[in-house]
Amino acid sequence: MKIYHFAAVIEKDNDGYYAFCPELQGCYTSGETYEEARANLADAIRLHVEDRVKAGEEIRVPESVNLTTLEVVV
Repeated sequence: MKIYHFAAVIEKDNDGYYAFCPELQGCYTSGETYEEARANLADAIRLHVEDRVKAGEEIRVPESVNLTTLEVVV
């Protein structure tokens, strides 16, 4: 077994929580609570990585992750 570390973004919206992993395209989920969304994302990441490993694909993890906000005038 190998341990991987990925960034997780969990956002609250009107329907609960939306969670995704920016490093793994298409790896996202949701949940009614923060904890549920976090657990669901951990499962989604594990399944995503397992599939990629079975396919012989490289799993790249970031050296660092920065989160910021941007001001946009429209």
